[in-house]
Amino acid sequence: MSAMNGCVAVVTGGAGGIGAAICLGLAEAGCAVVVGYNSSEGPARALAERLPDVALPHAALRAPVTDTAALEALAAEVQRRYGRCDVLVNCAGTTRFVAHPDLDGLDDALIDQILATNVRGPFAAVRALRPLLAAAREGGRSGLVVNISSIAAVTAMGSNVMYCASKAALDNMTRSLARALAPAIRVLSVSPGLADTEFVKSLDRSWRDEQAGRTPLQRLALPEEVAAAVVATATHLTFTTGAVIAVDGGRPLA
Repeated sequence: MSAMNGCVAVVTGGAGGIGAAICLGLAEAGCAVVVGYNSSEGPARALAERLPDVALPHAALRAPVTDTAALEALAAEVQRRYGRCDVLVNCAGTTRFVAHPDLDGLDDALIDQILATNVRGPFAAVRALRPLLAAAREGGRSGLVVNISSIAAVTAMGSNVMYCASKAALDNMTRSLARALAPAIRVLSVSPGLADTEFVKSLDRSWRDEQAGRTPLQRLALPEEVAAAVVATATHLTFTTGAVIAVDGGRPLA
């Protein structure tokens, strides 16, 4: 638990299935975790309360990624409470199932929502927390941003066309920001395949089994495996930036 003792991590979308696993993984590594939420205040607060104790207290704070003013307020509150932010995990995202040939079903409002949340949101969060992340550099370790992407960025197969495009944009933005913010801040993407969250478990079993069967490792990703990759970027992959780290069981190979 001492690997990141005294560090502070902000996780947007922290109350979701993957987000919650990331919050737990970072707390187990020693981080004080800010569970960022938009509308899930109750679950976020409950998660913050059950995370393992570390040197600094955990918190649940409002972090609607499509609201720049709210993200600036979040950064100010993190500064007030902790005086630092070592890690930002951009896990907030949105989508809706629309068959790829159904161009009319992918209406302008949904397109704007997906791009605002999945692309502009991570950028806005980095912009708001950049001063704290840059100030976190010490002992040769940089501040760290981890964007939660998807293999849909590579395979162009996912919940809808614009979701796939948004994740491709996120990976491209990861590389651009890694160059722009070095050496003070490292920026990486962690790119899962379909993760076996509670939401996915509630879907049609035959569909889930089909997705697992198309994966060379013959199963879906576990949220804990995505979280382990995030923690590894902070604790072990300390000379890595601008990379997209796959946690997909080899799915693009199929």
